[in-house]
Amino acid sequence: MANVTVINTDRVTGSINRNIYGHFSEHLGRCIYEGIWVGEDSDIPNTKGIRNDVLEALRKLSLPVLRWPGGCFADEYHWRDGIGPRETRKRMINTHWGGVVENNHFGTHEFLLLCELLGCEPYINGNVGSGTVQEMQEWVEYMTFDGESPMANERAANGRKEPWKVSYFGVGNENWGCGGNMRPEYYADLYRRYQTYVRNYGGNRIFRIACGASDFDYNWTEVLMREAGRYMDGLTLHYYTITHNWQHKGSATEFETSEWFETLRKSLVMDELLKKHSTIMDKYDPQKRISLIVDEWGTWHDVEPGTNPGFLYQQNTMRDALVAAATLHIFHKHCDRVRMANLAQTVNVLQSVVLTEGARMALTPTYHVFDMFQVHHDAEALDVSHQADDYSAGGSSIPQTSVSASRGKDGLIHISMCNLSHDEPAELKFELRGLAGQPDNGLKFSGTLLQGGALNAHNSFEQPEQVSPTELTAIEQNADGTIAVTLPPASVAVLRVG
Repeated sequence: MANVTVINTDRVTGSINRNIYGHFSEHLGRCIYEGIWVGEDSDIPNTKGIRNDVLEALRKLSLPVLRWPGGCFADEYHWRDGIGPRETRKRMINTHWGGVVENNHFGTHEFLLLCELLGCEPYINGNVGSGTVQEMQEWVEYMTFDGESPMANERAANGRKEPWKVSYFGVGNENWGCGGNMRPEYYADLYRRYQTYVRNYGGNRIFRIACGASDFDYNWTEVLMREAGRYMDGLTLHYYTITHNWQHKGSATEFETSEWFETLRKSLVMDELLKKHSTIMDKYDPQKRISLIVDEWGTWHDVEPGTNPGFLYQQNTMRDALVAAATLHIFHKHCDRVRMANLAQTVNVLQSVVLTEGARMALTPTYHVFDMFQVHHDAEALDVSHQADDYSAGGSSIPQTSVSASRGKDGLIHISMCNLSHDEPAELKFELRGLAGQPDNGLKFSGTLLQGGALNAHNSFEQPEQVSPTELTAIEQNADGTIAVTLPPASVAVLRVG
């Protein structure tokens, strides 16, 4: 007999900020070039150089926010190299990612055009590691100043008279590592200095984001909150799900059931990280003014055989879809503090939602999770009491199922759920308390299911529909008003009630 999951529809635990469903596009491998940007002269259909098929796919996700230009690339990026006539832009070597030539054809104007075409907020990462205060200050002025100034005049000369709206600005990236190998005390002082010159011009108001910790580095969070908390609006956290270790991460598509389990077990560590970093932030910011921003997360597998190791190109299976669903549920749970997250990365890199090869495109299982979960954007998180059965392997146990529920502005309730078990179905039973007119045996409900058949099921350019959503049919309402759902092994579903 399934345990009853109680959803208290009259108890709201917070608001699920749509920016939790944000994405990340770095100058890395084929994310920008070939993935997003093909140039205006390309045979691939494009809008001012941005490929139309990818643009349309991302539009359908209602992309809320997009982070650029890095990542590690951000702290070696000099924005002036990417403005002006493309044929005269400075060429550089991308020393972090593959040692390839970066021609800077995709720069500030192109990125902000992309955001306008997508209807999403830009999140720009500034260069602290190898850049100057003046460089960062002038970039913000170039993008956002409305009036007479050298930077605004230069922007106009480059074809854009009106300023852009840029709400989110990151002062450095991974400054504990590729962004300068700094101590937290040193970076905290640098942050205080640099952010001073990230100014608000006209009606533009910038949400200043400080570089936060990697994984379990709680001391970094402590120092940053203590020394610079009052100068920041957000603090970042990076955590990647790696099956084995950094030297041998494991294949994206060829894995044993023990590796399936271990990947999912490690993805759930996000909950512990958010609890502990949030506890430190609570000490210095009990009002929760500062957002915890998980601006790099997702699975990191070994690159696909035969591809450039520096391009981080990997396939994307149902295992990745389960990681995405379970992690997004964790973000919902911590939505009082977590108000933005950026999956790494949008196209052709790590846990991407879109893959391209020449003119061909495929949507990944992770894409479909983000599509199905759109119903949670800016919705009210509802109180959920869920007791999951254990899913065990190798002497460890994790919850077999994960559940989250929200109410949208249209009044509809959506329950998302996933079954992490590789071989056992999950019998879930939901009781919705607090609905007007309860008990009510006449609820209307429908659902969407994502499953792949095989654990490593994925979409290829030859078979782009191998994994795609279908109708969830294993739903029934019991005489007592509860709703019973049967989830197949290794699946994600969203139930609509109303």
